[in-house]
Amino acid sequence: MKVTLIAGARPNFMKIAPLIHAIKKAQLQGKDIQYRLVHTGQHYDRQMSETFFEELNIPKPDVNFGCGGGTQAEQTAAIMVAFEKDLMEHPTDLVLVVGDVTSTMACSIVAKKLCTKVAHVEAGIRSWDLTMPEEINRMVTDSLADYFFTTSEVANMNLRRFGVEENHLFFVGNVMIDTLLANRSRFVQPAVYNELNLKPQQFLTLTMHRPANVDEAEKLKRLMNEIVTNVHGLPIVFPIHPRTAKIFKDLGIEAPNLHIVEPMGYLEFNYLVERAKAVITDSGGITEETTVMGVPCITLRDNTERPETCTMGTNELIGTDPDRIKPALDRLFAGQWKKGCIPPLWDGHAAERIVDVLLSL
Repeated sequence: MKVTLIAGARPNFMKIAPLIHAIKKAQLQGKDIQYRLVHTGQHYDRQMSETFFEELNIPKPDVNFGCGGGTQAEQTAAIMVAFEKDLMEHPTDLVLVVGDVTSTMACSIVAKKLCTKVAHVEAGIRSWDLTMPEEINRMVTDSLADYFFTTSEVANMNLRRFGVEENHLFFVGNVMIDTLLANRSRFVQPAVYNELNLKPQQFLTLTMHRPANVDEAEKLKRLMNEIVTNVHGLPIVFPIHPRTAKIFKDLGIEAPNLHIVEPMGYLEFNYLVERAKAVITDSGGITEETTVMGVPCITLRDNTERPETCTMGTNELIGTDPDRIKPALDRLFAGQWKKGCIPPLWDGHAAERIVDVLLSL
């Protein structure tokens, strides 16, 4: 069996890594499965892309399209043109896409137009918010896919409502957590940890990149002010996304306890997350990692495609209103944050289950 794996942006690499390791394990057992790794180049910043191949022990991709930059339409078109040519030159039995980035949707469309089966890892998750580009990517990909690998029963229910037949639906767990658990003992202390004399549970980690939070200057200022003034003086480490950095630099936001740092690699960033008193974020994937590591997570979003991180895990949605930040932080510092638990099958073996299913198709 030939499988073409698609990776394009930072979240993809964490999901592809355990799949490659599981495929190699199957090969060592004499199973008939080969893969080709296609990197669309959607993320072209080194810290957002290349370091992940090194840190997560992923072989260099067979091809890199270099389709970074441009508008969403331009990037989608560039990926489709490049992948159509590549897939025609390298036919495969199955194109496997992960997550919900532009590359996921674009390569799914190309594959189906070339009559190639598509499998979607992390299928069925929904925020029901069509202002999110990722939601459109998810919906389009799931409308085309042949096989659906899911992380939760909520995702299963979403797909059943959509009409997916039960024999094409596979509840396998979460490949992001495969990567987390496989690398937890390898987390690397970043230089900033000693430079700022950080102590476990005596600092916060912050990430923000969504337009609803960072595109309006006054709103971003209010969000940052509420955060820095309500953490009891604890240091805030903010590895800043390149998109956010462009906006942030003109705002003149400064505070003695706010430390802006460059984007980090996976191993360094999760070292901070694991030891933080809490994480404040608008990311989806980070909410999964904090749930498994038992770290309180305050999410600056009105909705989530990962509801199990709230219903079962340590995550809480507080919306994008800056006035909601202080009450959340007050509960955190009062020791009133929920403990949470780990969702079913988030056990580090999702990729192995996926490969077992692929071999049975």
